Amino acid sequence: MNIIKTILRLLLGAFMAYAGFSHLTFNRLEFVAQVPMWLRFSDGFTDFVVLSSGVVEIALGLSMLFLFKYKAVVGALLALFYVLIFPGNLNQYFYHIDSFGLNTDTARLIRLFFQPVLIVLALWATGGWEVWKRCWRQLKK
Repeated sequence: MNIIKTILRLLLGAFMAYAGFSHLTFNRLEFVAQVPMWLRFSDGFTDFVVLSSGVVEIALGLSMLFLFKYKAVVGALLALFYVLIFPGNLNQYFYHIDSFGLNTDTARLIRLFFQPVLIVLALWATGGWEVWKRCWRQLKK
């Protein structure tokens, strides 16, 4: 089971690093579609959101790949990141925005169901569940 978790962690890390790099380069305009309408104060700020989320994705991806000692914390942070960017996916669905080949409401709706899968994978593959539980216990005090 540990081998499967390690492979998933490395795949998530590579995927995130690649996605972050694409934010900064060839998919920059595609990611504008992910920025929620309520967060689009200006074109410059929208671009800042795309670029900064790309930098965060690169950092999380590289951390998943190389910071094995902190994999649980990194996995918990990656899961949190997936939660925080979910409104962007909702934005694309509710405003019928074509991007990344998602040019039908059905395709955009199906995509929404993959975000929870990514959250669970990030937590399971890294042991991030324990980090989330500790944080939750601290918040309840």
